Amino acid sequence: MKINLKIWRQKNKDTKGSFKSYQLDHVSADMSFLEMLDVLNNDLIHKGEESVAFDHDCREGICGMCSLYINGRPHGPQQTTTCQLHMRTFKDGETIVIEPWRAKAFPVIRDLVVDRTAFDRIQQAGGYVSVNTGGVPDANEIPIAKKVADEAFDSAACIGCGACVAACKNASAMLFVSAKVSQLALLPQGKPERKERVEKMVAQMDEEGFGACTNTGACEAECPKGISLTNIARMNREYFGAITTSYEVKVGGGD
Repeated sequence: MKINLKIWRQKNKDTKGSFKSYQLDHVSADMSFLEMLDVLNNDLIHKGEESVAFDHDCREGICGMCSLYINGRPHGPQQTTTCQLHMRTFKDGETIVIEPWRAKAFPVIRDLVVDRTAFDRIQQAGGYVSVNTGGVPDANEIPIAKKVADEAFDSAACIGCGACVAACKNASAMLFVSAKVSQLALLPQGKPERKERVEKMVAQMDEEGFGACTNTGACEAECPKGISLTNIARMNREYFGAITTSYEVKVGGGD
């Protein structure tokens, strides 16, 4: 296959970037998208040119590192991670436009690599259980209904890739944050800190500069793990319940 590439090149966050065109004449349809980029970089290195920087790690669709905006869609034309996208998805002679995530909270580090530590800071703000929940109970004695356990597991499937932010016209992180809130709020171990958790995580999300949610649904449509919008509804209930209680306690304390 012959593939034409238009790739965003940017030295660092303080340098103005631009698109640069490349052509590959020996792309196999069985290559993954990242393997195609490896071939490109190998060619560039042999020519004495600077290789294209892009994020990757597991290449198995479970770590969320391979965050690329391909032909106007996060992770490309299929609802999967970039590393699981194969070149047979594209046509011979096609032009592929590759960009980094575009969001104020995800500044470009270099080329296609962005700084997604904003997600880490949101998680550190309250996405954990710090209370002592005791030892591990026997499997048959765990007091969690299967339906609830399945919902918590589905929420926990979020890999934090940031596709939801990249897909949203407002660069909202609501789907990510709500998934992290839900996975703990649904389980008994997470309930003691549920109010404090959601308040802290939402506050950190706002501090990072992510946009507001306007319910367009683009985040769910592009999420490689199919995280549901119902998590956002759940987080809103958790949040408004938490701030209402906090207000009542403050008012009561003032009397």
